[in-house]
Amino acid sequence: MTMEKSPYGQTLWHMARRPAVRATAVIVLAAFVFAALHHLIADVKVHDVTQAFDAVTGRQIAVAAVLTAASYTMLTFYDVLALRLIGLPLPYRTAALASFTSYTLSHNFGFALLTGGSARYRIYSSSGIGAPDIVRIIAAAGVTFWAGIFIVAAIALSVHPSGLHVEGWLISESALRGTGITILAVCALLVASFGRKPGTLRIWKWSFPRPSTAQACAMIAVASLDLAAASAALLALVPGAGLGDFPSFFLAYALAIIATLLSHVPGGLGVFETVILAAMPGIDQPALLAALVMYRIIYYLVPLALASVLLAFHARRSISGPIAVTMEAAGGVLRGIAPTFLGALVFVGGMVLLVSGSLPALHDRLSGLRAFLPLPFVEASHIAASLVGTALLLLAPGLYRRLDAAFLLCRALVIAGAVFSLAKGLDYEEALVLMGIAALLQLSRPAFYRKTALTATIGSPQTLTAVGVALALVVWIGFFAYKHVDYQNQLWWQFAWHADASRFLRASFAIAIALVIFLVLRFFGHANPADEIVTDAPPTLEASNRAEAMLVLTGDKQVLRSQDGGAWLMYRIHGQSWIVMGDPIGPEREWPDLLWTLRERADRAQGRLLLYQISLRTVPVAIDLGLRLIKYGEEARVPLASFALDGPGMKSLRYAERRAARDGAVFEIIPVADFAAHLTELHAVSDAWLKQKGNTEKGFSVGRFDPTYLGHFDTAVVRREGKIVAFANIWATDDREELSVDLMRHVEDLPYGAMDFLFAHLMEWGRTQGFRGFNLGLAPLSGIEARRLAPFWARAGRLLYRHGGALYGFEGLRAYKEKFQPVWEARYIAGPDGIGFARSLVDLLTLINTDSAKL
Repeated sequence: MTMEKSPYGQTLWHMARRPAVRATAVIVLAAFVFAALHHLIADVKVHDVTQAFDAVTGRQIAVAAVLTAASYTMLTFYDVLALRLIGLPLPYRTAALASFTSYTLSHNFGFALLTGGSARYRIYSSSGIGAPDIVRIIAAAGVTFWAGIFIVAAIALSVHPSGLHVEGWLISESALRGTGITILAVCALLVASFGRKPGTLRIWKWSFPRPSTAQACAMIAVASLDLAAASAALLALVPGAGLGDFPSFFLAYALAIIATLLSHVPGGLGVFETVILAAMPGIDQPALLAALVMYRIIYYLVPLALASVLLAFHARRSISGPIAVTMEAAGGVLRGIAPTFLGALVFVGGMVLLVSGSLPALHDRLSGLRAFLPLPFVEASHIAASLVGTALLLLAPGLYRRLDAAFLLCRALVIAGAVFSLAKGLDYEEALVLMGIAALLQLSRPAFYRKTALTATIGSPQTLTAVGVALALVVWIGFFAYKHVDYQNQLWWQFAWHADASRFLRASFAIAIALVIFLVLRFFGHANPADEIVTDAPPTLEASNRAEAMLVLTGDKQVLRSQDGGAWLMYRIHGQSWIVMGDPIGPEREWPDLLWTLRERADRAQGRLLLYQISLRTVPVAIDLGLRLIKYGEEARVPLASFALDGPGMKSLRYAERRAARDGAVFEIIPVADFAAHLTELHAVSDAWLKQKGNTEKGFSVGRFDPTYLGHFDTAVVRREGKIVAFANIWATDDREELSVDLMRHVEDLPYGAMDFLFAHLMEWGRTQGFRGFNLGLAPLSGIEARRLAPFWARAGRLLYRHGGALYGFEGLRAYKEKFQPVWEARYIAGPDGIGFARSLVDLLTLINTDSAKL
């Protein structure tokens, strides 16, 4: 597979590279931010910051903790109001759990849709809410937040007591108040225009949920209280600050939050602090910097640790009392998102080791170490701790992907990091933190079940961005801590108990070497993806209880097996799209490993993964893969145990069957052993059907008239006067769970109701043979709800379903299948976000409508 084969190869290449370009842009932006931060605190000494940090009182910490709890409580009402806005109220505990887990992740690591969005999806989908409605919840919560930011910032501007000084720039008091009053007036007019009932707000081609006036006021109030509590938590940590400073301080806080979100730097590392320091020049900078560090711990890290503890204990079901009742409401969903939290916590553990290695050691503790350990051992432990921290940053995404190897390595490295923390400077605080992370990992051991090797599982653009920003922060902290040191060549070779700067330089060099080795192995250490494609013989079908697994016998798809061969999936590469047909086959516990493996291969080939016609059983894995979901249609399955032509509701089917019988139709099954004897006659029927329809053979999701393929199956036929006038090859699973047909062909001069006749008799035959269900196949675009708040694709799909009969009989197809009284099950397509999804769908349609040759 090469990009040059496509006339759009260069464009596709650039599209595939976009995540890397965005990641590079974020890293460059972070570098500028750290440079600005270094300029802002050029006169601040690390000793002053340490003293200010130690001077933060227990009362200040307690007040900040209470305000943090109030802020997170208000955050839960974002989801409560969003659920009411879209007309899907759920119990408060469900909304609170979804809000707490999603905001805890997105606050710390950014990428809100990938981190917080994944947590929300798992929790809400377990409560029966579909993907479109979950998207609306996320959008409504986002609108609530931004409304709060604008309203409260406008209030702060309006009451600001003086002009605003930002690094030599002065914004006058009148300009501030005029801006604030204007924003408030516009918002007031907008809210007043909403009316008493919710609706839809349309801006150009976009539509948004429009709340009623009362709902809008409630959303603004909740967001205002949340932001006020969050900013007050930081203000409480600043020595000497009072309520009189709140308007100025909140304005700086709002600007910092906006800059953080617009920058896309993970967790806003450095961006938030830079804006606060620049906008508050009148506050003692060492004290403000110490308050910002403490705020990071209280508002960001403590909630993350709390969520991880609750989820890890829940995985062992060792919580009792009200907490257990609340958490059991989400069932196994929590065990599904626990790896995400633990991956985040391990990332934090790596940062703890790296930041500690960049700061001076406490000299009294080093003096105590001298009695037990020689200096070379301490020096080696310092470098080892920094290398362990770097490894934890790189391995943390493997926990998110539930890799067994990542779990084992992270657990060992976290414990080793705790030992090295003690050996390099008796840093027992960070050793306790790391041992706590190790304990949480051990509690969640069952969640890490994938046996896949770590190769190529780390190093996505998002991961490398987070690691790059984290390491840039670590280096900046080190140079800030030792800016008073005169950097000379001999520093590299200076070994002494108090040579902290030398240890920092050597550790930084070791980290750089380790990172370069990793990048070389990551980008150049893999074989050509084309050499890894599995094209061996089709697997056995005994493990399948789905009739569509027979599509593997068409010979136009590739097969990827699990490591032990118990599960497999079929896929095809077309253009830049790696398209999977249906759910994987085999034990469901092995499906995530298969899909992750294919996702990693597609990523290495600059390709896009698309999952076609998947069921709800595959949806959670698709979400973990970071794919976007759309509902494609519904599949009809007839329970054969209750199927009977004389049953209620079968009047039209009975009429068609009897009419065909009166016209001479006779049902017959040709065993696979006799297929060759009837090949010529069947081929003639197939050719007549293709000519009559003006069609060519299709591929990928349907079979084609290929004697080798059809020779695997029994064939159901309809005869009239001894001649075959219609036929269909029979898909039958070995466990008799499902019966279906694939290729259906007939002549033009067909008895009335002959196909109904064929289906009815085949279902009755299947019932007598002990089959439990008959799969009538998919009704595309069926079951898609086009509500007023539905996304564009849903409304377009519904419109096409209702009025697209001239192009394809969507509604007629469902009506035809409905007369067999089936049970309908939703089917989905999952693919990349943005324009990549549309390109993948084009590749899919091209693949299906191409006369596929065998591989």
